[in-house]
Amino acid sequence: MSFVDIEDILGVIDGLMARMAKELLGIELKLPLPRMTYDEAMERFGHDAPDLRFGMELIDLGDLAAEAEFRVFRGTIESGGRVRGINAKGAADRYSRKGIDELTAFVQQDFSAKGLAWFKVESDGTLASPIAKNFDAALLERIGRRMDAAPGDLLLIVADQFEVTCKALYGLRKRLGAELKLYDPGAMNFSWVVEFPMFAVDDEEGGWTAMHHPFTAPRDEDLTHLDSEPGKCRAKAYDLVVNGFEAGGGTIRIHDQALQQKVFGLLGIDVETARSRFGFLLDALQYGAPPHGGIALGLDRLVMLFAGTNNIRDCIAFPKTQRATDLMTGAPGQVDHKQLRELGIDPPKSEKPSK
Repeated sequence: MSFVDIEDILGVIDGLMARMAKELLGIELKLPLPRMTYDEAMERFGHDAPDLRFGMELIDLGDLAAEAEFRVFRGTIESGGRVRGINAKGAADRYSRKGIDELTAFVQQDFSAKGLAWFKVESDGTLASPIAKNFDAALLERIGRRMDAAPGDLLLIVADQFEVTCKALYGLRKRLGAELKLYDPGAMNFSWVVEFPMFAVDDEEGGWTAMHHPFTAPRDEDLTHLDSEPGKCRAKAYDLVVNGFEAGGGTIRIHDQALQQKVFGLLGIDVETARSRFGFLLDALQYGAPPHGGIALGLDRLVMLFAGTNNIRDCIAFPKTQRATDLMTGAPGQVDHKQLRELGIDPPKSEKPSK
């Protein structure tokens, strides 16, 4: 589908989700569906598709960590990192020292975190931990207040670069949400995440890469950032999130030729390369393509969510195995040399030509 304005697109999908939820599940959705910016999602949940069926939001402790004698916390802040944590309410007795060691190994091995600091909240409200001796009582009390600590809570903290704290705490939150049964598996939560960054840093090549695709339009109020600080530029992009899964996504497209070429330039695509790859599109823009945008829904993902299963392969007509083979058709199979030549591919010389 193609529209001019974000509100048009989100409104249509809001209505579709409301009708599906009512007719298929008997659930009444309140419209419009709630929205959250990408920056807010990363700060509060560490992920751009957060599961909002339960709380356990990420808590920033940077200012308090900077005052600590604990070198891990203070050093992280001084090096430009972040100190953030989550409060697993009532979980202090649920996780023994061995269980916490398992959580530590989880964030280290799966998310490359340097470690996991923790405190158990005692019956008198004090914070108990092997690292507690590195904090004065007043600072521990302030950390407890910041994290809404109550007797029986388990406080888990990661000190690292922003991206690592996001991934590690998101992973912990997701794991604990399931292990502690913090939500009804049959519940459904629908929301939007909007205002994604236009660009991400290309760690391998350097420079910028498109967060979505190179034809995504920047927000009108962010156009000036393209010349000065591209990393601050936010896009007219939006994702539908259901129970912590991206169920659909879309963008408003660039419809101005000069703006499109500027974005290409930031992505390291020169005029000649842009012409050879996207000449048809640039011609369309030259002749006056109207403002346009749309969205693509992941239908198999939506079926999975509405069916109440966690395995998307249950909802694909002919799913492939984990080795990418199709049991129905036997694919992938042998390709004869005639087909290879039609595609401009030289057949392997070691193989006997097929007829």
